[in-house]
Amino acid sequence: MSTNQMVALLGEMAVFVKVVETGSFSETARQLGATPSAISRSVARLEKALGTRLLQRTTRKLRLSESGHEVHRRCVDMVSAAQAVMAVSGQFDPEPQGLIRVSVPKAVGRFVVHPHIPDFLARYPKIDVQLQLKDSYVDLIDDQVDLAIRITDRPSPGLMGRKLIDIDHMLCATPEYLERHGTPTHPHDLKVHNCIFLGEEPGDSRWKFQLDGKKVNVNVRGRYAVNHTGARLDAVLQHLGIGSLPYFTARHALQQGHIVQVLPEWKFKTHYYCGEAWVLYPPTRYLPPKLSAFISFMAERLGQEPTLYKKSPQEPELSAPPYESPEASF
Repeated sequence: MSTNQMVALLGEMAVFVKVVETGSFSETARQLGATPSAISRSVARLEKALGTRLLQRTTRKLRLSESGHEVHRRCVDMVSAAQAVMAVSGQFDPEPQGLIRVSVPKAVGRFVVHPHIPDFLARYPKIDVQLQLKDSYVDLIDDQVDLAIRITDRPSPGLMGRKLIDIDHMLCATPEYLERHGTPTHPHDLKVHNCIFLGEEPGDSRWKFQLDGKKVNVNVRGRYAVNHTGARLDAVLQHLGIGSLPYFTARHALQQGHIVQVLPEWKFKTHYYCGEAWVLYPPTRYLPPKLSAFISFMAERLGQEPTLYKKSPQEPELSAPPYESPEASF
C-alpha cells in the first residue's frame, strides 16, 4: 500500500473508531454531521483497502470480526496519537473533556468511587461521568466501557491499568449484640452465633480463617442472609448478628463505634469483595486525557485515606498483550 493510499485512509480509520465507540452507523453519522450511508461507505472503503471484513452486521447490532478487533485497537492508537499531536501544537483544548463510562462493582461504586465523583466533576468541568454499577463481568469493548474497576489479584493479561487499593473483608457486630451473646475468641465460637452472610451459594455459609499459617473453616448459620453489603451492614447495626462486610462498607460505623470488629487477629478469607482493586482499560500507547485524569484523581484520593484502606504505593502501569474478548463484539 502506497503512502498516498495510507494517508487517504486515515479519515476512514477515525470513522471506524467512532462507529465502534457508538455501536451504530446512524449515531456516528449524527455525531459527525454525516449520513448513515456515508458512514457505511467509509467503513466499506477501509475494509476493501485492508482486504478483510471488520464488522459483522446483524439486524440488531454490529460486531467486530476477529481481524476487526485488532484493526480497531491500532486505529484507536492512531486517533489517540492525533489528539496528542494536537495538544502539543496548541490546537487541541488541553483541558480533559468528554464522556467517561466506568464500570464498577456495586458496593465499590457506591461506597468507594461515588463519594469522590462530585469533586472530580468540579475539578474537570468538561468531563461527564457515566458510572455503571454492576457485579457481572463487563467486556470493555462489547459493553462500550472506557474503564473497569475490578477486584482481583490477577488482572486480565490483555489489559492495562493501575492498582488503586487493597480491599479487606471482616466480621463485625454491635457492642450490644456481643454483650448479650458473648464475644467469640476463636472461629469455632461462631457456631453458636447468629451469622449474617451472603447466601448466594452453599459455600457462603462456610467461613474461612487464617492465622500464622493455620487455617480454620467453620460452617456458620443464621436467620438472615442477604447479598448486598449495605443491607448486611444495616442488619448488623440492628443487632441481628455477626456479619461479613468489606472494610469500605463498615469503616464509618467502625470509626463511630456503632460496630466493632470480631476476631480481628484472624484474617477472614473470602472471594467476595476481597483482594486488590484495579482500574483497567484496553491496551493503548496514548491514553486519552479524560481517562488519565480520572485514573490519577481516584488514585490520589484513595491514596489519601490510609486509615480507611491499605494504602497502595505508586504502582507502575500494568502492560500486557492486547485483550481479546471471548466474543469480539461491541
